[in-house]
Amino acid sequence: MAVVLYENFRALFYAPFYAAHAIGAYAAEGADVTLCASPDPASSAAALRAGAADVMWGGPLRVLLTHAKDPASDLVCFCDVVQRDPFFIVGRTARPDFHLENLPGLRFASVAEVPTPWLCLQDDLRRAGVDPAALSRVSGPSMTDNAAALRAGTLDAVQLFQPHAEDLLASGAGHLWYAAASRGLTAYTTLVTRRSVIAARRDELLAMVRAMRRTLRWIAATSAADIAHALRDFFPDVPHGLFAAAIARYQALDLYAADPLMPRAGFERLKAAMRSGGALSHDITFEACVDISLAHQNVPPS
Repeated sequence: MAVVLYENFRALFYAPFYAAHAIGAYAAEGADVTLCASPDPASSAAALRAGAADVMWGGPLRVLLTHAKDPASDLVCFCDVVQRDPFFIVGRTARPDFHLENLPGLRFASVAEVPTPWLCLQDDLRRAGVDPAALSRVSGPSMTDNAAALRAGTLDAVQLFQPHAEDLLASGAGHLWYAAASRGLTAYTTLVTRRSVIAARRDELLAMVRAMRRTLRWIAATSAADIAHALRDFFPDVPHGLFAAAIARYQALDLYAADPLMPRAGFERLKAAMRSGGALSHDITFEACVDISLAHQNVPPS
């Protein structure tokens, strides 16, 4: 019986998850995996909790929130993939000397589609000595709408992921002010399952982790142009050149994990952002939310 894997939502920074299928990594490692589309992250998480899905990919943030609501939850991250924040601040004018302290007073739009980008950015601002409440922040429109507003001059800066950011940069309508990946490790996207599934289907999940390790090595060793070509069917509306440039920037930022073993430091940085932003009222441990046993079996000791 195939492992049912739910897609969180379609996004270019999830490239390794699509690549595992495109390059045949699952088949090569003996894993039978069926990829299912999901309308939104909340639906993926609900399907996983209900047993309609065996595995999903998504942010550790959702695992933390689930444990905060239900301490008995057996939801766990088990394979690290996106180890840094994939979002950017793009401004309307060139500001090579931009610092986060410069953001107050500007017309700025944050990401509205998902909570993690703003939670992480507000924590960056606090660490830079800026009160997030001091920003003139728009938080309702989509990234597509915000990119259009930047082009129109009704916003000074926007928070975006790829390929929105790369499209603005390539056209000259936007300038890169801040890459959130530069803050360092922040646990962003992992494979997620339930401890009961690990117990019942351990060998199959081990094969998935081996496949993802193979895929992460392929991502690291492959040109952005070849990655864009391999994944073109997942993103038919993204021009090849734009796709390749976006992936190249992510590669340069060391966005993807080198292996499936989640560093504790990245988890703690995400948790700190959630605490400072009010999304998490109390501490939840790494051990409660992360099962490293499968990754340990796939990563030789250093």
